[in-house]
Amino acid sequence: MEGQQRTAKADPQDELAERLRLLQELSGRGVRALARDTGLSSSSLSRYLTGQTLPPWPAVIALCRLVKRDPRPLRPLWERASNPLPAPPKTSRQVQPPSPPAGAPRPPRNDLPRDVPDFTGRDAQLTALLATVDSSRVVAVDGMAGVGKTCLAVHAAHRLAADYPDAQLYLDLHGFTEGREPLGPDPALRALLAALDVPSEKVPQEGGVEQLAACWRSELAARRAVVVLDNAADADQVRPLLPGAGPSVALITSRNRLLGLDEVPPVSLDVLPPQESAQLLARASGDPSGPDGRLAREPEAAAEVLRLCGHLPLAVRLAAARLRHRPGWTVGILVERMTEGASEFDTAFAMSVRQLDRGRRRLFRLLGLLPGSSFDEYVAAALADVSLRSARAMLEDLLDAHLVQQPAAGRYRLHDLVHQHARRATTEQDSPAERDQALGRVLDYYVHAAAAADAAMPFLSLSRAASVGPPPAELPRFTDKNAALAWFGTEYTNLLAAFEAADAAGADTHLCELPRFMRSYFARRCGTTMLNALFERSLTAAQRLGDPLQLAEAHSDLGFARYNAGRMAEAAAAYEEAAPLLSHAGDSRSEAELTMRRGYLRWDEGYVEEPLELFRLAGKLYADADCPMGTAHATAYEAWAMLQLGHREEAARLAREALEIPHADPAGPPTLTARITLGVAIAHEDPDEAAEHLHQALALAREDGHKHNEAWCLNCLGVALRQMGRYEEALAGHREAFALLDELFEEHWKIHFLNSYGETCRLAGLPDQALRLHREALELAPELGHRYEEALAHEGIAALLDETAPAAAAEHRAAAAAILQDLEPGA
Repeated sequence: MEGQQRTAKADPQDELAERLRLLQELSGRGVRALARDTGLSSSSLSRYLTGQTLPPWPAVIALCRLVKRDPRPLRPLWERASNPLPAPPKTSRQVQPPSPPAGAPRPPRNDLPRDVPDFTGRDAQLTALLATVDSSRVVAVDGMAGVGKTCLAVHAAHRLAADYPDAQLYLDLHGFTEGREPLGPDPALRALLAALDVPSEKVPQEGGVEQLAACWRSELAARRAVVVLDNAADADQVRPLLPGAGPSVALITSRNRLLGLDEVPPVSLDVLPPQESAQLLARASGDPSGPDGRLAREPEAAAEVLRLCGHLPLAVRLAAARLRHRPGWTVGILVERMTEGASEFDTAFAMSVRQLDRGRRRLFRLLGLLPGSSFDEYVAAALADVSLRSARAMLEDLLDAHLVQQPAAGRYRLHDLVHQHARRATTEQDSPAERDQALGRVLDYYVHAAAAADAAMPFLSLSRAASVGPPPAELPRFTDKNAALAWFGTEYTNLLAAFEAADAAGADTHLCELPRFMRSYFARRCGTTMLNALFERSLTAAQRLGDPLQLAEAHSDLGFARYNAGRMAEAAAAYEEAAPLLSHAGDSRSEAELTMRRGYLRWDEGYVEEPLELFRLAGKLYADADCPMGTAHATAYEAWAMLQLGHREEAARLAREALEIPHADPAGPPTLTARITLGVAIAHEDPDEAAEHLHQALALAREDGHKHNEAWCLNCLGVALRQMGRYEEALAGHREAFALLDELFEEHWKIHFLNSYGETCRLAGLPDQALRLHREALELAPELGHRYEEALAHEGIAALLDETAPAAAAEHRAAAAAILQDLEPGA
């Protein structure tokens, strides 16, 4: 929804340029290759894509034809850009904009860590970085650990924020984080797209990293954003994350020189010069200037502090923090404490840790075991087995000691050097049993927290309660599904890291349950590739456990993930494995869920009687399991199937029955499916009530921000209006639905809408357009395995050819009959 509002306010020429950039991404060509293949000059094409120049209409047609897109949906936008409205008159004084109303879009995302107030030196490097950004838009800062790469990049990003107001993003790539793998391009891109609030429908579910990277570049091309990609391992990790065409900029940091990114200029950092490191020590310690300060009174000791710190900014700040918080210390005492350490890094860290009490030292050590990146007080409380209040107080003290960082309110992280020190310290000082117990509590926490978030999304949450270790004393509170989705978005990479940690630790129950509680989030925000990979490993873990119910649910979940990825035969095989196991286990809710899933699969394959029986059986099983929302969904889907078969009265009766069941989520599938079904079913008998149901469903889908559901509602509204004889309004509904799908580049979804749109065109007196739509359905349906839609396409073509080509019409009608006969029971 946010993306829609932003687009609606955009200049038409900018919006047209954004749509043309999407076409370029779809073509997979660079500017020169695209210009060559469309017969345009590369310089002109570059201006069209950046919005500097309005392209002539033939150029738009050429770009659309190259990627096999209909240019007509872009015509109104091109005309608005060709004839812009006059600008409003200028006023004599600056008028402050009104405050945003309730429910207005959130302000632009700003993930940047706090800019350090004592930033010192680096004038030449900062100047070089900003100049490189102006010329190249991407710059890489490299240097040794602790040299201040992140500090410089974040400081520069804050300086750039005013010129890049649409978003300021920060992502730790964990290229050198001890104990965990670098963040892969797939989860990195999904995290970045989620940070931009890109609707899940626009995020590619298939196609791998290349499609995700194209989506990311396309989103950045329409924004002025600054992105900090911190701690990159190598060029391959960061290359898919770089912006493409457009004004956005990226600042990369890495301990390695990124030689594989020849097009990205480097800014290399060395340790601070002695004078600048001395200035940093003075500023960070709060030491007054002049002869009365501690540093001035003990210049040799101060020099020794800087030597022990290796003139590394991070170590200098840690040493300075000790002086700031110990006014009774001399600099000599600081030197004595630092020399007890093992290295120039550990001296500062160990000295800072020794100033803590026993409980805080223990928490700091255990933080080295965390599998994720940033964390909150709930995780810390579970890790240390303390109350939330105690964890919060401890973290604040660690923050004051510069042992943890706070990138955002309520979120904490460890610098890599600090993380290494904590990890070594817990290995040396805590027994293996203590470390295993602490990690086990963290893994338990993530499973229970994911279960709580899943339960806040009432319809989709049909999972059993978590069966891992006991839940922590306190879990985050999720007031609604939006809060739950936000938590999943924040914790996404941590949850994946927890899954990997559970795999390494042999925690098979966690491997089974964590992905199960993430299904709802994946359905809304992520693609199917990662979910399939997780459930494949969950199945292996369930096989090791030997629990029949866990194994049955693992087969069922993997089957559903494969179904959503279009892998129909593999889905059917997984369901066949799950069915006897669930029947033997006697778990009605899980058996009902599998029954519904088998019904979806058989219905999409074109069968009729079997899926109807499966939906009815699922409703009974849900009722036995005391799950009214499941019963409502099974009833609503049975109603929808009956409507497609032409049984309008029965469909309306079932839809009303589904709506009478109380629903916790008014935008959930039971309500949406029932309202759409009822609206279409009664369109002849009661057009006013039908329109009311359909418009309510459309409003719910839009409020929920689910564009696929919005397109479904619009298409069904078109069907109902056609049945009322309101052909022009019906056509408008169909066109708007297809415009949404074009915007999402979701070709396969059109199979659900093409035949109904074609029938509306036929009755509205548009036979040529109707024939084109039915033929498109006939081409697409066999490719996707939708046999029933294939039969409908044949019948639609036959109806159009009856008068002009009766022999061809008869052939199509015979083909439809043959398909339907194949789908009969026992065929």
